[in-house]
Amino acid sequence: MAVAGIDLEVRAGEFFTMLGPSGSGKTTTLRMIAGFEDPTAGTIELGGQDVSGLPPYERAVNTVFQDYALFPHMSVADNVAYGLKVAKVDKAERGRRRDEALEMVRLPGYGDRKPAELSGGQRQRVALARAIVNRPRVLLLDEPLGALDLKLREQMQTELKSIQGDVGITFVYVTHDQDEALTMSDRIAVFNEGRIEQIATPEDLYEHPVNEFVADFVGVSNVLERGGERFTVRPEKIEVVVPGAPTDGLDTERGRVVDIAYAGSVTRYTVELDAGGSLQLVRQNVGEAPGGVPTQGAEVIVGWRPQHAATVGGNTTKQEVAP
Repeated sequence: MAVAGIDLEVRAGEFFTMLGPSGSGKTTTLRMIAGFEDPTAGTIELGGQDVSGLPPYERAVNTVFQDYALFPHMSVADNVAYGLKVAKVDKAERGRRRDEALEMVRLPGYGDRKPAELSGGQRQRVALARAIVNRPRVLLLDEPLGALDLKLREQMQTELKSIQGDVGITFVYVTHDQDEALTMSDRIAVFNEGRIEQIATPEDLYEHPVNEFVADFVGVSNVLERGGERFTVRPEKIEVVVPGAPTDGLDTERGRVVDIAYAGSVTRYTVELDAGGSLQLVRQNVGEAPGGVPTQGAEVIVGWRPQHAATVGGNTTKQEVAP
């Protein structure tokens, strides 16, 4: 099954992200909301109205795709105003709303250009302007930043969130990029094998994953089992204890450094634990750390605070319905 009986509620005006690996069901869910796919059971409601049987053009939603889908022969202005023209909005109103939409996406004065004359980020913003000019109640975005390079993608993440706040439209966003989801979202639904594993705010999702799949998929996680209990600790929550230093309030274990990777702002260490298992930890490269920097093969004591260890229940899919 592409999507297996999910129950999902998106709140008006929020930036809601569906996050998951390829084939997890997130794009199929988006296509059902848009009306491009028909659910075999259940209903899709928009503002309390059942729209399950309505074609896409009769739903108050618009979709922004990864490939922009702009008309290459039309100017930016004509691309943005196209939907209004089809809807037979009068010329003066079309021009006003078109200019307003271009202003919202930070592209005033670009109306006479053709899509080929724009950068990837600018073309994406034109596609966004064309989608919001019709004033939909919900904007659906299917991996819209996937074709951009890393630096531009990070810039557009900030811009998209800012634009969403300005226009006040509900955004439903699909991505497989965890950093993207954490950066932009009010809430995130993690998909896996056609089901929803967890719905939560970015902070709750990262700090309190409900199971091992979520812990492993959203960021880097260390999963350990001690005393019959499985728990996860994030690398940045783990510290190397200086010999002789007090360990009050820390859960500590002994181990040996088996790998070191320099990553610019941080260095990543892999520690093989004497009690079994291994974990990753990171240290900021901000100067000489107390007690020196661990070296390859060094015996170390690592520790973390109990409140930073989240109990996880394995990888069994556990559906959580939004409140």
